[in-house]
Amino acid sequence: MPETPPLDDADLDLVAALQVAPRAPLSALADVLGSSASTVGRRLTRLADERLLRVIGQVDWPMLAEGNPMHIWVATVPGQARQVAGRLAELPEIPFVATTTGRTDVYCSLHATRRAGARELLMSRIPSVPGVRSAHTELVLRASTKSDSWRLRRLGDDQLRALREVADPLHEPVEPATVADFTTEELGAVELLRHDGRASAAEVARALGISRSTAYRLTQSLLRRGLVRPRVEIEPALLGYALEVVVELHAAPGAIQQVADALARHPSARYVSIVAGTSSVIHHGVFRNEEGLAAFLTHDLAAFPGITACEVSVMLDVLRRYWIGREDGRLGTAG
Repeated sequence: MPETPPLDDADLDLVAALQVAPRAPLSALADVLGSSASTVGRRLTRLADERLLRVIGQVDWPMLAEGNPMHIWVATVPGQARQVAGRLAELPEIPFVATTTGRTDVYCSLHATRRAGARELLMSRIPSVPGVRSAHTELVLRASTKSDSWRLRRLGDDQLRALREVADPLHEPVEPATVADFTTEELGAVELLRHDGRASAAEVARALGISRSTAYRLTQSLLRRGLVRPRVEIEPALLGYALEVVVELHAAPGAIQQVADALARHPSARYVSIVAGTSSVIHHGVFRNEEGLAAFLTHDLAAFPGITACEVSVMLDVLRRYWIGREDGRLGTAG
């Protein structure tokens, strides 16, 4: 695998713009970035061809599975962490896998299609993976923020306002939607947008064999209701955030929601969830370096009343993120 090329300032500006408006036309992105549509298009194509960036569609939980996701910490036989992580990354129910430091050797998340499938994974399939010694699980009850909300902070206020004007409007659904609530065409559009968050109505129409106007209505409906949320998929290290951690926090019962909401507003937050288990809140965050993490642990957390303890797992090597394999910062195939 060749060395991952560094991103220059123009690349980083484009990533930051796409994080705000993932489906914005090239012309709109060019206007905001002070470039031309052809230049922006070539840059975006290069980043995609080099497997450094992809715009995907983040799908609402009930569209994927019966139950909520789970956090899992896996202790392994000494020297077997990488092999165990690799085997877990092969399971279709595991969207995220990384080797870690901390109380265990591997961290992963689980999102099984059926509750019975989750039980089988936790009770049989994961414990039987060669090299696994034990596993500890926390059930996600509620997410305060997800990965589509994390932003690379480098654009000015005027640029952000212009991007928000061309971004797709987002209105969270009043009632959670499940697979049974959708037509075959709607589910087909979800699957297409999940793998290509910038797919146009014309592309959806061709793939599904429907009219362009119908494809446009389907796409806009899914986006407006927040059932599919386009976002940039790129390794945080390429953006200057080389340190990635999962922090398990213990909080007094009356402070749990307050702590989760406060953490969700922190600039490091990629995924914050309230959980059922030995922890109360789990904060998945990214930092530029160890000093940034130290400031978060010693200063920022101290400002949140109700936290009684925390435990930190540092990611050493991410093998899979949102069902997409990783190797040396490059994106692999989607599961």
